[in-house]
Amino acid sequence: MPELRAAVIGAGFVGRAHIEALRRLGIPITGVLGSSPARGQETCQSLGLPRAYGTLQELASDPGVDVVHVCTPNHLHYEQARALLCAGKHVMCEKPLAMDTKQSAALIELARTQGRVGGVAYNLRYYPLCQEARSLIARGVIGEPRLVHGGFLQDWLFYPTDWNWRLEPQLGGDLRAVSDIGTHWLDLTTWLTGHRISELCADLATVIPVRQRPRGRSETFQGTVGAGDPVSISTDDYASVLLRFEGGLRGVMTVSQVSAGRKALLEFEINGSEGSLAFDSESPNQLWLGRRNEANRILLKDPSLMSSESRGYANYPGGHTEGYPDTFLNLFRDFYSYLRSGDDSRAPSFPTFQTGHDELILCEAIARSARNQQWVSVE
Repeated sequence: MPELRAAVIGAGFVGRAHIEALRRLGIPITGVLGSSPARGQETCQSLGLPRAYGTLQELASDPGVDVVHVCTPNHLHYEQARALLCAGKHVMCEKPLAMDTKQSAALIELARTQGRVGGVAYNLRYYPLCQEARSLIARGVIGEPRLVHGGFLQDWLFYPTDWNWRLEPQLGGDLRAVSDIGTHWLDLTTWLTGHRISELCADLATVIPVRQRPRGRSETFQGTVGAGDPVSISTDDYASVLLRFEGGLRGVMTVSQVSAGRKALLEFEINGSEGSLAFDSESPNQLWLGRRNEANRILLKDPSLMSSESRGYANYPGGHTEGYPDTFLNLFRDFYSYLRSGDDSRAPSFPTFQTGHDELILCEAIARSARNQQWVSVE
């Protein structure tokens, strides 16, 4: 099969993470499309990329591009992915896949009719020890999962002067903390346990109802500097969601973007009929294993100690730490291996457009539950 070549749309924090991982995998990058021609040129110069595309149409029309990574603000995902699929490109899209389930369902159908492959960057599955946790659960090491709890905590929007486009519903959607980080946790725990969520009850809060919008450009995860204008905020800073999974599994998730000192703490604990396991992304090279009648254990990331199903996701020997950038590497390796195989009869191991659609179904159920203050079924 001819060598696959990629292009990237979006030159911000996550776009650069995609570029770095693609380079580590040796996948040629034809160029980048920035939010403006100047932004694109700046990125090309700073990262040594060969071309700054001027428009989406220019990129979509380039016959040398096989795969496009969409790393733009949420409201652009649907139209950009749609245009790229129609141009015959495979698409790896940042989450959320679209602004609602109507759009995500349309993208699934379009990818099918065009014979193209769509992936969604739920990359946090790809910590080596998350892969190991899934393998252990599947092998019955903790028995039947009974309880799952944890969440995702951040502090990058802790101050009223902190600002980002995600705060604006027309750009990021009606949900924020749930959509931005909660869906990572929901995707991860349903994938780990193999159980889908059937019912939920959500409590959402806008902890900081008025923020200062800066008069200049602001970057993700960068503190706001200078004067701002007061703006009323409607999206969620915080959420807690009670969960009922198929098969009797129960759970609870808490997410926050206003928890001081927590930079990006993704954590889960799964309690089973024979034991427990727990992981947190601030110590990503450790997996806690709990027992009732014997000493608890800490498994350190070491491919020689990991299951055959998961050791391939540990890229360095034991004692050599791996973290967030490696999750993109592992995801993209799965995605591009699937594309190279040319065998669409086998089930993808990576998060697909269907995964992105399923997460939007959960988001809509969470919004409905919080609005009506009641349990709702996930349809």
